[in-house]
This record gives sequence, C-alpha cells and structure tokens, in this order.
Amino acid sequence: MLKSMTGFGRAEQALGNKTFLVEIKSLNGKQFEILLKLPSLLKPYEFDIRNLISSKLLRGSIDCTITLKQNGAARPVVINTELAKSYYNQLGELAQSLNLDTGSILSSLLKLPEVVVPSTEVLDENDWTGFKEILETAINNLDKHRLNEGAVLEKDLHQRIKNIELQQKKVIALEPLRQQKIREGLMKLLEENVGKDNFDSNRLEQELIYYIEKIDISEEQVRLTNHCEYFNTLLDEDGDSKGKKLSFILQEIGREINTTGAKAYDSTIQKCVVLMKDELEKAKEQVLNVL
Repeated sequence: MLKSMTGFGRAEQALGNKTFLVEIKSLNGKQFEILLKLPSLLKPYEFDIRNLISSKLLRGSIDCTITLKQNGAARPVVINTELAKSYYNQLGELAQSLNLDTGSILSSLLKLPEVVVPSTEVLDENDWTGFKEILETAINNLDKHRLNEGAVLEKDLHQRIKNIELQQKKVIALEPLRQQKIREGLMKLLEENVGKDNFDSNRLEQELIYYIEKIDISEEQVRLTNHCEYFNTLLDEDGDSKGKKLSFILQEIGREINTTGAKAYDSTIQKCVVLMKDELEKAKEQVLNVL
C-alpha cells in the first residue's frame, strides 16, 4: 500500500480544566521538516512532541499547531500580588501628595511591569500521558488521510507504467521491421552510388551485421521490462516509505527509454519513445508526493 506525503489530521479533547486542539498537516518534501507551534504549558515537552511526530510521519514538511483552551478555573496568567501591593502603596502616597483621585489606580497598576505575568504552570505526568493520546490521534488521522491519497497515487502510477509497457510492446513489434528497413536502405544507397555489381556482398553482409548489432535495442527492452515489473511489485508491497526507491527506479526506466530513442533511427519508434517519455515525466511528478 502506498502513502502520500500530503495529509491532514485533527484531534480535540478536554483534560480536566484544559482543552487541547491539535491540528497537523503535511506536504511533500525531500527531508523531514517540522514547524511546531505550541502553548507555553507544553514547552518543557517540545523535544518529546517532535520525536513522537518524526517517528510516526517519517518524511515531508510538517506543520503542527497545538492550541490550549482553558476554563475559568485555569490560570493562563498570574498576578504578582506582593509586587502589586508595593506598587499600590507607593502610588497611593503619590496620589495623596498630589491631591489626585485614587479610584483609577487599579487599572494603572495592572499595566505596570511584572504585575501580570504568564503562568509557569506545566503539565503533570497524567495530563502529559493524556495529551500524548490526543497528539497520536491527530497523527493517526493524518496517516489515514495519507493512505487515502496514496491509493489514488498508486492507481495513477500503475496506469503510467502500463502505458509505458504498451508503447514498449509496439517498439518490440517494430524492431524486426526496423532492421529490415535499415538493410534495404543501405543496399539501395550502395546500388545507386556504386552499382549493383560493384561491391562485395559478403563484406557488405558482415558490415550490416556489425552495424545492426550496434543499434540493437533488445537489451534495453529486457532491462526496461524488468524495471517496470520491479516498479509495480514495489508499489504493491507493504511498507510505509517507498518514494525514494520508486524515484530511483524511474530514473533507470528513463535511461532505457532514452537509449532506445538514441538507437532507434526509426520515426515510428521515435513516436513511441516520445509517448513513453511523456508518461515517465507524469510518473516522476506523482512520485514526488509519495512518502
């Protein structure tokens, strides 16, 4: 089964007075990259979160956003009451000395440095265990999305290889006719320029055999068949990460197609080669999305 590098997963669940929302998406990429956005409450566990994501998702550009929603009993911020009292006493004395109204002191007080500070609260072990389950649920949902996308990719890639094989069958059928056309063309050229009875037919036969062997494409067709079969086999095998292997096989397929085109010297075979190259390029584009 094939997996795509593209996917999206989401999970939301309450843990006590906290509700965590995890949204994670992935796009294709040569290496594993992760952009992680998380609340300060989870900062001590950032390394563990990254390890968990990388161990499950393997490749791609990952964007993970973790949002924390807290009810009224939670403490996203902390008021430094001792510091606030110290500020209040000094502000009260200043207001009295200037004959100012002390009614608006509180609003000014809350704006002073370090009176209101972010909470230093961290998750305990039980909440961390619960959060990991939420994160794993989001990752699993993304993985299911990848499988669904991968099924579409797998079907398309099988079709691309099938189209290449269909053109290859035409090339194989045309090969004997191509050799005959080359032989007849050379004979005609010699007869027109040298004369029918003015060359050694035995020597010509030897040269023809040597020339036809040099432009023979049978070995390329055998290797191309093997590469296509291996590609299809690898598509159907179990395993998560196969994108790089499939890409390497497509490179080998392209090499055999190019060599066939270079040796063909036949317009009909060249048309088949062009169609094979077109299917190959489409397959390469799709493989870029494979995990």
